[in-house]
Amino acid sequence: MKVKKQLFLGILLIIFVGSCASPEKLVYMQNIEAQAGQSSGSYEPLIQPDDILQIIVSAADPEAVIPFNLPTLGPAANLISQQTYIVDYQGTILFPVLGSLKIGGLTRSQVISMLVDKLSNYVKDPQINFRILNFKVAVQGEVNKPGVFTISSERITLLEAIAQAGDLTIYGKRDNILVIREQNGTKTYARVDLTKTDFFQSPYYYLTQNDVVYVEPNKTKINASAVGPNITVIFTGISLLITIVALTIR
Repeated sequence: MKVKKQLFLGILLIIFVGSCASPEKLVYMQNIEAQAGQSSGSYEPLIQPDDILQIIVSAADPEAVIPFNLPTLGPAANLISQQTYIVDYQGTILFPVLGSLKIGGLTRSQVISMLVDKLSNYVKDPQINFRILNFKVAVQGEVNKPGVFTISSERITLLEAIAQAGDLTIYGKRDNILVIREQNGTKTYARVDLTKTDFFQSPYYYLTQNDVVYVEPNKTKINASAVGPNITVIFTGISLLITIVALTIR
């Protein structure tokens, strides 16, 4: 009888232990102390085809910059909404007076420097207001709020994007986050382990426009999806097994 009770308790213990999740699989940035004081580096997104850019030229003499700004639709038009350029597939935009400018593959600061240099031949101390209007990232998979998120700051980390999506669900695989990126027509990807802090130095720590973040389901979720259609049969079998064990140890 004692052996049967021990067997029963052993089965319950196995079920309990098997249901417990290891902290190493759930906790983010477990070696954060090793990164203390280290810089994550600087980052600026590169201009890509199909980017929608807002470029407004200003100066002390407003009349001098009129030829270098796109025309508005009328006195009541919103100036900011009109000053937009779409980067074509060759990475160029058609800028007033200056003509075709190749800006694909350049950073924001490099484009501003180019414009200031060229406009200085026509305008004294030109100032450039430059923004990427369609800077967005997509977060999919095992997160609480998957979706496409528009970023106003042109700078977002992988952790911030996941936070925008409501964090990972309990079923998200934290050590194998997939980041898909396209630059100059070439798709690249990386696998990121959020349980470590090595990715702080990775080029995928800061996301760029149109990046896609995919969180894979862990084994528990995959197994559960396979079990789903047969859940009634499984629960019946477990109940029967417990009943048999209980009757046996009486």
